[in-house]
Formats: sequence, C-alpha cells, structure tokens
Amino acid sequence: MKDIKEILKERILILDGAMGTMLQRYKFQEEDFRGERFKDWEHPLQGNNDLLSLTQPEAIAEVHRKYFGAGADIVETNTFSGTTIAMADYHMENLVYELNYESARIAKMVADEFTKKEPNKPRFVAGSIGPTNKTASMSPDVNDPGYRAISFDELRIAYKQQVEALLDGGSDLLLVETIFDTLNAKAALFAIEEVKEERNIDVPIMVSGTITDASGRTLSGQTAEAFLISISHIPILSVGFNCALGASQLIPHLEVLSTKSEHAVSAHPNAGLPNAFGEYDETPDQMAEQIREYVEKGLINIVGGCCGTTPEHITAIAKMVENFAPREF
Repeated sequence: MKDIKEILKERILILDGAMGTMLQRYKFQEEDFRGERFKDWEHPLQGNNDLLSLTQPEAIAEVHRKYFGAGADIVETNTFSGTTIAMADYHMENLVYELNYESARIAKMVADEFTKKEPNKPRFVAGSIGPTNKTASMSPDVNDPGYRAISFDELRIAYKQQVEALLDGGSDLLLVETIFDTLNAKAALFAIEEVKEERNIDVPIMVSGTITDASGRTLSGQTAEAFLISISHIPILSVGFNCALGASQLIPHLEVLSTKSEHAVSAHPNAGLPNAFGEYDETPDQMAEQIREYVEKGLINIVGGCCGTTPEHITAIAKMVENFAPREF
C-alpha cells in the first residue's frame, strides 16, 4: 500500500465526518446499547457510543462505509471515549481493550473492502484517541485551584492501553484529537512513543487540538502557536484543529499552523456553531464554500468534518477540494 506521507504530497486527503451525528439517526434506545450481552448490566448504558462497536457492529460498519463512499480517504475508529478514565462513567473499564480492538477491526475491514475495489485510492484507518473527561493541568474545583482530578501517569497508562488495542485491531495511524488540555495530549503522545519503542514499529500520528472560544485559545489557555510548540518534540505526521468552531472561524488559527509548522496541517471543523437546540444547521454546500478559503490560501493537507457533519458534507468537501493542490510542507 502506498505510504500516506507520499499521498499527502500529491493531494489533499479527506477525513470522515461525525460518528455521533450519524449514530443519532439510528435513534438507538437503552436496549439497543445493551444488546443481548449487556442486558443485565447494573448501570445505564445509553449514550455510550463506543459500546455500539460490540452491540451494534453492523451500524458502525455502515457509518464507515457511508463515509468512504462519500469520498473519505481516512475514517476514525469509534473510540473517542475508549479509555478506562472515560469508561468509568459506565463502569466498563475492563472492556477498554475489547472496545478499541473491535472498533479498529471493524473500520479496517471496511477500509480493506474499499481499497480492494479502488487500489489506486487506498483507504486508511485512524485510531481515534479522545481527550478523556478529566484534565491534567486545571482544577475542577473552583475552591482548590491546586487540585487535580488526574495525574500525568494515570493518563499515560490509560492511553497506552488504548493505543495497544487500536494497533492490534488494525489502525494504520493514530489521531490524538479534540485536545483541550495539552498536558493530556502529551500523556497520549508519550504513551504512543512507549508502544512504538516496545514494538519496534513506526506509526503515523495525527494531532488535533480544539480552540474553545473567540479568544483563539485552547481550554488550558494556549494559542495555536503555543500548542504547536508544545507538541513539536514528537515526530508527528500532521497537526491541526477540530471541533468547537465552524469552518470560517478556524481560518486564522490554521494560518498560524500553516506558517509555523513543518508537518502536514489538518482541519475537521463543525458544521457551523450549534443552534439553541444544540443542533447544527450548516448545509454541505455552505460548509464546502467556507473550506474553499482553506484551499485557496494553501493552508491544509487533510480536511474533514466534526460535530454535525454527515456523508453529504464530506461529499461536498471532497468535490470542492479535488482540483486544489495540497499545502507544501
């Protein structure tokens, strides 16, 4: 299979859209999340999307197929919350290896189907590594600013377990994404480097932060440039931003990365900002038109969608960017 680094020099690669948005279309209820295997689980499971890789694997495979069919080169595994830290909410810490392994296996199976049909357009699986629901550099207690709900080492151990399972399941690359606290990301990157060293392998790493508000900073207070500097000691494939903002609001931050980074630059924004009901109104054409500015300015190498995006959004984006050259790096 052609090396992803070579392909990035030739064209802009397309990442998939939102998994959660697609799963909402199925209107799964508590019993669907439980399936037969977890029907007697003592705690509520609705909302645990990662679990659907075990209880509704066909739905997960179908979402991947729709995104590849829409033009995606890379799909993300259904593992955004696939750590012991996040799974503690459902008392499912012991299932973390299986959840990640199965999610990667399903995505890889679908990727291989499409690569077989179009060998000139290989499809890739990115193991999705989310930020967890705890932050290492800020206190959750307003009355105790020195308190931390989690340590670097606890994060490192949890991420390492996730990384091993994602690789065993067949992930081609790893995507540390939606980073709101760079210290959490550093723990994930440290864990990846540990696994690479232990297994004597090299795996491409994508890193994607999230700018949380109009100040242009991550939740832990870093600007785009500070974020880039913080992770630049690690050998990575790409750096970028996703979530929180719509496509047009990301432009100034992508400009910083594009100017300062030696790596490929990625972006997978939301379909605009959420409305009063928490839903996303931006149509595929509206979003693709905003992303046109990315490619006209030569800012990106990888582009896709985050919250609110669907295969229709990915199709529109893929069609729009196909005649533009990727950013040089």
